[in-house]
Amino acid sequence: MPEIFPSVTGRNLNKKTLTIPDDYNSEPLLVIAAFEQWQQRVVDEVISAFEANNLGQNHTIIEIPVIQRSTRFRQIRLDAIMRAVIRDRDIRQRTVTVYLDKKAFRDSLEIPNDSAVHWFLVDHASKKIRMRGINVPSSEELRQLVSLSS
Repeated sequence: MPEIFPSVTGRNLNKKTLTIPDDYNSEPLLVIAAFEQWQQRVVDEVISAFEANNLGQNHTIIEIPVIQRSTRFRQIRLDAIMRAVIRDRDIRQRTVTVYLDKKAFRDSLEIPNDSAVHWFLVDHASKKIRMRGINVPSSEELRQLVSLSS
């Protein structure tokens, strides 16, 4: 498994360009990567599980929709659609859409396909992946995340 989370640049839904994980250096990151629109429900459940365990208090939780690189027009259109649907400023702030070669991104993290949501605990200083999981974390995974936060 890769040790370092790769640097990827995208724009959040408040139109700010950010590089993950580089631009987040004040507290550990919980990065949730989704590859298909239908996975949004799972992403929401992952975030709810993190927040129910108070992980949002000492971690930055970000969601990255990973979308295959396309024309600038298509990117603008998709971003506008997402902004129209998501009105909450905090959710817009934590949603950073990245347009890139999806396969290369998956390969860099040893993710075999687009069929699941993947989440990562990334150390803010070293960018090392301290823990990773697929879809909604189990109660044991949540206990491990909480203990790693202590």
